[in-house]
Amino acid sequence: MSHKHENLIRTIFHDPISGNIQWREVESLLKHLGVEMEQLSGARIRARLGRAEAILHRPHHSNTLDRHAVQHLREFLARGGATPSQYEAREEQRKG
Repeated sequence: MSHKHENLIRTIFHDPISGNIQWREVESLLKHLGVEMEQLSGARIRARLGRAEAILHRPHHSNTLDRHAVQHLREFLARGGATPSQYEAREEQRKG
């Protein structure tokens, strides 16, 4: 895992919720995690990670996710088993 992805997943789960997360970085993280993404109408994306599924929204007028979108992303990742601690444990297993 790159340090960029590790830092981003920590930022997503950090309180208070950040309002400064770029969509392109999130998209890169989702691909790295193996999330299946399906483009729906407009700015909506169906995302699947394991048994977890969510409809995510690309930001409309900027490239930055608002706090509500980050909260929604956090919940999706947690349901899919991609919390910071779970992610770090998986990466350690892959290395060792």
